[in-house]
Amino acid sequence: MSMRATVKSVLGEKNMRVLRRLKRRLSGKPVQVAKPTGLDAISNDLNKLAVHFKTDKWGAHRYTQHYQRHLQHLKNDSFNLLEIGIGGYNRPGQGGASLRMWKQFFPKAQIFGMDIQDKSFVDEERITTFIGDQSDPSSLNAVADKIGDLDVIIDDGSHRSPHVLTTFATLFPRLKDGGIYAVEDTQSSYWPEWMGSEDRESPNTSMGMLKRLTDGLNYEEFVDENYQPSYTDLNIVAVHFYHNLVIIEKGRNAEGTNKRSALKKRYAKS
Repeated sequence: MSMRATVKSVLGEKNMRVLRRLKRRLSGKPVQVAKPTGLDAISNDLNKLAVHFKTDKWGAHRYTQHYQRHLQHLKNDSFNLLEIGIGGYNRPGQGGASLRMWKQFFPKAQIFGMDIQDKSFVDEERITTFIGDQSDPSSLNAVADKIGDLDVIIDDGSHRSPHVLTTFATLFPRLKDGGIYAVEDTQSSYWPEWMGSEDRESPNTSMGMLKRLTDGLNYEEFVDENYQPSYTDLNIVAVHFYHNLVIIEKGRNAEGTNKRSALKKRYAKS
């Protein structure tokens, strides 16, 4: 038996690899690192993952590029993500594409889905589904109670304005500080056939509600002394509008104002 073979039999293959890397490092040669293959090779790219898992968040829509920007900081964190709407309608065995995408992109996260249809065939390690009705606050709260902490909420449900408003009013207060809330397919807000309205100023549509949140960001600047800030005024720090997608950041909104010094005449008697 050669000396090399003797050393290998004593140290084992794993230790031999360590010795080879050390030898290359000492010789100044770059250490060869195996490139990831398969899903691992695209696990940092939400657009590519969306294509792989066949979710319309990329292709029919252009959402994943925005999710990448706003959720990248959670990439390797342990947290809970809830998506309303699992896809596939009532077709047997259809749906779950985006839940699988989220699982691959967030290797330490727990992924939850809620749908009015039974989608339990999607359940696997780190993916759990619930039957729930997003138009019913008691149903939404029952699902949230089972999950616990909510760090990311994505409304990809019915896209009907009354349902979007109910879901937001029920679940946003349960979202953790620092959390992200997303509303997809806001185009339906303008479609009467989808319980929206042709009136772009209608206060009762999903876009009407979401646009009001931007005023709330600046509630400290209002000169109406009788105005009482709402929960969303006090707990939203950013609202990002994209084509058919709105992303909301939750946090304490209390930066203060210089209105009394800027509007000295108005407040002279105060």
